[in-house]
Amino acid sequence: MHFTKMQGAGNDFIIISDWDGEICETSMKTLAETLCQRRISAGADGMMFVRKPQAGGDFRMEFFNSDGSRGEMCGNGARCIAKYGFEKGLAGEKMVIETTAGPVHAWRLSADEYKVRLNDVTKLELSVRLEACGKTWDCAYVELGSPGLPHLVVEYPGLRSADEKQLRKLGAALRGAPCLSKGANVNFYEMTGPDTLWERTYERGVEGFTFACGTGTGAVAAVLTEKGVVSGSHTAISMTGGVLYVDTVRTAGRISDLFLSGPAVMVYEGETAL
Repeated sequence: MHFTKMQGAGNDFIIISDWDGEICETSMKTLAETLCQRRISAGADGMMFVRKPQAGGDFRMEFFNSDGSRGEMCGNGARCIAKYGFEKGLAGEKMVIETTAGPVHAWRLSADEYKVRLNDVTKLELSVRLEACGKTWDCAYVELGSPGLPHLVVEYPGLRSADEKQLRKLGAALRGAPCLSKGANVNFYEMTGPDTLWERTYERGVEGFTFACGTGTGAVAAVLTEKGVVSGSHTAISMTGGVLYVDTVRTAGRISDLFLSGPAVMVYEGETAL
């Protein structure tokens, strides 16, 4: 079975073409669990299957986390699969990617730079108080798309120098807060300057920190734009794997569009006996 390894700001993925839908759900889950294991396989944060479009798009993206659970959408994954679609002749420089959370529009900016319009902000609560690790945390809660991809946004002063063990423990506790029926990705951030910030995301399905999270980056930008902390224009968000940019559009007093741009790189192609 042929596969492609890709990464966007260090958020890495395995992509397999299943144009005619011959791989069943159970096999997709097993492939994700097996191939995404680091050190003993190709290793990745998630796996995507490219399928024939069902609703007028250029192609469809089926996303699975590294633990085999299905994900509604993935921002960096969408940017990577947009490059894949262009390079494989499935789409032009502008395209529509069908996802579980709804259609995603994507644009090729350059050979290794791609932009996507993230799924609509379908829920945004600016203040949700949660108990974790013996403290009350004032979080924001965001869902993107329908069904909604859930995110918590948490300000964490001193994030860049935070104790890794303590931060991981907190991320796990907030990710599984009892009041969150689906759990949530937990996005910690600290401001570093005007329209610039540092972010780390504890991702459900990976159950740990990834080098970047595209939808998490969008969720943070949406919250900070609503609060007036950032302008919403090309906000630069730095993470372990690099820098992503978010542009926010407000219409009739609400966020109507979130655009995510950054690197999308093909790492290698290979074959697996699975």
